[in-house]
Amino acid sequence: MKEWYFDLPGFIPEVGYTFNFLGGHEDGIQYEHVCRVTESVENQELSYTWKYDGYPGESEVSFELFPEGEQTRLKLTHKGLETFPTDNPDFAVSNFAAGWEYIIGTGLKNYLEESPS
Repeated sequence: MKEWYFDLPGFIPEVGYTFNFLGGHEDGIQYEHVCRVTESVENQELSYTWKYDGYPGESEVSFELFPEGEQTRLKLTHKGLETFPTDNPDFAVSNFAAGWEYIIGTGLKNYLEESPS
């Protein structure tokens, strides 16, 4: 994941592990994301909480892998977005959708196309 999603020094995919990172619009506010791993099953699932330091709300992100013959299907779920402040346009569902579309549709796609089989 560090090749196409995030590269966090010292990241450990173990339940209870906490990690932080900054993110936001390139020319806008950078929000500190505060996350805690809630599920980790090697080659099957990674889930973690997602909240913003200093703001109410908490969501959960899950990456699940399913073998399908010679391929693998990825299911990404991000639930709990409604818990974030609705008066801040940075927390709009459309922004999350656009971010995930870029991460999965561009970052992961490019990584897979460039990686040796």
